Amino acid sequence: MRVSRWTLLGVLVIGVLVAIETAILVGLLRIENLIGFFFVFVFGLVVVAVFVIVGAVFFGMYVSHRILSTQAFTPFEEEMLRMRQDVKRVAEKLDEIATRIGSNLSERK
Repeated sequence: MRVSRWTLLGVLVIGVLVAIETAILVGLLRIENLIGFFFVFVFGLVVVAVFVIVGAVFFGMYVSHRILSTQAFTPFEEEMLRMRQDVKRVAEKLDEIATRIGSNLSERK
């Protein structure tokens, strides 16, 4: 299985965020600078928000596919099925007429 570059980038970004948060909680990394802490916080918030939005889009696509795939035929599909039956009926009548007049149209097919 081949992993794309975008997947690797996402895993790398999440890994860096987890490492930074773990280091802050354990006490290995202390951000004394208020501006630096603000930028780290905003960066983490933006990354998480982007992943949440992408995940929500994929989840919405999955749920809508599951809901719509269990329904009956669409009106267009129903009309196509009726039209198929009509064409089949017309072909049968044409064969019947051809046999009545003595011509064999099935040889031409």
